[in-house]
Amino acid sequence: MDKYELSAGKGRTRVSLLTYQMGNDLIVCIYGENAHIGAVALGEYDHKEKRASCSVITRLGHKDDTVAQEAARSISRHTKRPVCVVAGMHLDKITAIEIDGILQNARSLVAQLCAALEGG
Repeated sequence: MDKYELSAGKGRTRVSLLTYQMGNDLIVCIYGENAHIGAVALGEYDHKEKRASCSVITRLGHKDDTVAQEAARSISRHTKRPVCVVAGMHLDKITAIEIDGILQNARSLVAQLCAALEGG
């Protein structure tokens, strides 16, 4: 898989995912309608310990770290390879319901990506 693209949700909670393969590693972008770099997470799988770990950098004032960290850890755990996730979703006057919708859509996209990687 060189490139993989999909979206989930509608309106303000629509989330898109774009994946590129870089050698054996993955670069994953997860973004909303106002795409930007809000947080970057690097997931790494430790084959000896059989677990994934994650490091996150978040831009000042941004709250995209939850999406980036969850995605990087999950994809790395599933694929057993390094993954860099760049996440950026911005909504003015976001509500708690919209935050939940974005998180659910992002998790759904990550699960779909893992299933696609398993099949291909």
